[in-house]
Amino acid sequence: MTRPEALTGDASYAVVIPTLGRPSLGACLHALAEAGGPGPVRVVLVDDRPATGGVPLTADVPPSLRARTIVVPGGARGPAAARNLGWRAAGDVPWIVFLDDDVVPGPTWGDDLTLDLAAATGRTAGITARIQVPPPVDRRPTDWERNRAGLAAARWITADMACRRAALTAVGGFDERFRRAFREDADLALRMLDADWALAVGRRTTTHPVRPAGRLISVRLQARNADDVLMTRLHGRHWWRRAEAHRGRLPLHLAVTGAGVTALGCALLGRQRAAAACAAAWLAGTAEFALARIVPGPGTRDEVFTVTVTSALVPPAATWHWLRGRVAHRKARRYGPFGSGDPAPAPRPAVRERLRS
Repeated sequence: MTRPEALTGDASYAVVIPTLGRPSLGACLHALAEAGGPGPVRVVLVDDRPATGGVPLTADVPPSLRARTIVVPGGARGPAAARNLGWRAAGDVPWIVFLDDDVVPGPTWGDDLTLDLAAATGRTAGITARIQVPPPVDRRPTDWERNRAGLAAARWITADMACRRAALTAVGGFDERFRRAFREDADLALRMLDADWALAVGRRTTTHPVRPAGRLISVRLQARNADDVLMTRLHGRHWWRRAEAHRGRLPLHLAVTGAGVTALGCALLGRQRAAAACAAAWLAGTAEFALARIVPGPGTRDEVFTVTVTSALVPPAATWHWLRGRVAHRKARRYGPFGSGDPAPAPRPAVRERLRS
């Protein structure tokens, strides 16, 4: 990657990477350093690890980037807060490029980013990259791998998103109530669109490898249902249409969980016939969910066992987190500049640009 001085002032950029110090950070930084094209004027690593004393993040920084790299403590408050710390510490540059610490920028990333920024109009607030998720080459993907493959179709994903600093300032940055790496990008995009900014799809490509995950990852991911409740409070019932987001199976999870709870209640009250009917409904719903996840997969014994067990656990977990979100976010207000909480203007029709078809 060439030196940042090769860029004009309007196209200069800084890179912000929130990180938990995962091994993938080194691969991300080396790909960034080796990509062709003008480089960033600054790289900000936001150390969001919950405890200090680990391996210094600077150990992963390639020599060509060390003079331009700073490390900012994140306080383990989640990626939204970490990104806010990062872009505010990046200096007075027109563009901030957010990267996740587990992505790999493509070999022509710098050149393509330069073209993306040059093609942006004055009201372009953000330009996403084209995310590629490599599938397994020798078998069908697992349930977790199919989940990750959905990132390739996600709109306004901050795994690689260039944002105009003026637009970030205008809307106040990321809403720090989103503590997980989920929906904070869609929320930012909708607030930018509501403020009459435009969003674009760029030409640069970035790879998002699928990292290993534990057996219960699908159960843990149900905590995201609380974030969807917050999105509904902030942007209305139909926010997912505007954000072009996948709605998921929450209504079915609620129905299956309701059938299971009702079956237990009827059994305790001695209503055996009603209990049997509700138990049959629960079993049918759970079996349908399991088959929907097993059939597209590799069909190995380990995958079938994992999916079968988690198909019984996911619906009640989703229901619990949905209810928790309903309580936690019942008084949530629209996020204003720098967390003011001021009501945002009424939503406007989405304005979008495509830099290359």
